Amino acid sequence: MGTKVQNTLIFSVAVLFLSLSSAASSSQYNTLVVNTLPSSPILSSPESESLTTVSQSTTSLSLHLSHVDAISSFSDASPAELFNLRLKRDSLRVESLTTLAAVSSRRNVTRRAPRSAGGFSGAVISGLSQGSGEYFMRLGVGTPAKNMYMVLDTGSDVVWLQCAPCKVCYNQSDAIFDPSKSKTFAAVPCGSRLCRRLDDSSECFRQRSKRCLYQVSYGDGSFTVGDLSTETLTFKGARVDHVAVGCGHDNEGLFVGAAGLLGLGRGGLSFPSQTKNRYNGKFSYCLVDRTSSGSASKPPSTIVFGNDAVPKTSVFTPLLTNPKLDTFYYLQLLGISVGGSRVRGVSESQFKLDATGNGGVIIDSGTSVTRLTQSAYVALRDAFRLGAKRLKRAPSYSLFDTCFDLSGMSTVKVPTVVFHFGGGEVSLPASNYLIPVNTQGRFCFAFAGTMGSLSIIGNIQQQGFRVAYDLTGSRVGFLPRAC
Repeated sequence: MGTKVQNTLIFSVAVLFLSLSSAASSSQYNTLVVNTLPSSPILSSPESESLTTVSQSTTSLSLHLSHVDAISSFSDASPAELFNLRLKRDSLRVESLTTLAAVSSRRNVTRRAPRSAGGFSGAVISGLSQGSGEYFMRLGVGTPAKNMYMVLDTGSDVVWLQCAPCKVCYNQSDAIFDPSKSKTFAAVPCGSRLCRRLDDSSECFRQRSKRCLYQVSYGDGSFTVGDLSTETLTFKGARVDHVAVGCGHDNEGLFVGAAGLLGLGRGGLSFPSQTKNRYNGKFSYCLVDRTSSGSASKPPSTIVFGNDAVPKTSVFTPLLTNPKLDTFYYLQLLGISVGGSRVRGVSESQFKLDATGNGGVIIDSGTSVTRLTQSAYVALRDAFRLGAKRLKRAPSYSLFDTCFDLSGMSTVKVPTVVFHFGGGEVSLPASNYLIPVNTQGRFCFAFAGTMGSLSIIGNIQQQGFRVAYDLTGSRVGFLPRAC
């Protein structure tokens, strides 16, 4: 009898040991499925889809999104060419955001965008400016509604689109919007309360214009200038009236494909702020791999507005406020783990947003690759290299200095990567941080360092998560596998 008890005890201990070993292993390693760079994505929202079919409630809205590659003039480019273009756009985007943050931190007044010389649920499609965003959606503008592609941008506030007559307009995939043919278009008078909500509302006085004038400049040198107006936007049957929209007559720079931009920032003129009474200042998106065509096995990227946008089971982290810049979504990043252990050399102090508006961490829909302050990035990179020392190294690629040769493999074990936010932890899937950069099996660690003080969490790291923005509750939520 004693022997039986002893054997049972030994067996139980062995099972417990194996269970603990398995749990420890799962916290240390993720399995990466080795896929090559895909070709150009297909639009997830077909032209034949009606935008006037009543399919939305009055308090929630859900739409499909698509990637910029799907409607750009480079849609017939090779996978490697598309990826390199994405990295170039990304560099311009980061330059734009860091420039805006740096300029704002040096000012004691609300920023004024400099003018360049010369001048609901839905699907999301990924771009506009080379540096203004990666994902588009389809919506109707005016009455009767004219279908347009608009870029979604959490790093901008103003909603704008190109309008006739054009002084300078870039090429877009749809006909340019003609406000004279819309029954609901109305110009905003200079000096009105709505006009005064612009960062610089005095331009119309300087130019002795009866209409309110707006101007938005981007860090890559692109800009849009025109009249501020109100117009009706239609999202698959949901009409949203009296939205403040910039009607751009002079739009110059690196804009591509889309008719304009739907600003999703925290500022007063962003779409979530304007529709706060209807959608409660809540929206979320779920971005699948940029090459998703919306098949049954790979649903399309989506965006949702309203209470349904914020899943209660999300991991929430509070939003921080930059006293100098109200556009960006700042988060409290406390640290990062690799392979189940906190990375020494990555701490909250490296991501602190100070009283002058310097530093901090923002989450952004238009940046692809996450950027960390240089010291934090080096510590993270070195920890990952150590955990992945069994993998065959490959030469650096573009901005990536940590790459591996995974040719001939179907799956591979890689160290886990976890963000530690104030309020909770977000564990990334392996495909969100080790990505293919060519068709020969080279994969790179999808983080980069920046010499500036602003860190940015990009959309590669957000893929597959329902990322919820709750302006009313001043928080951002993450829910994995929720597309």
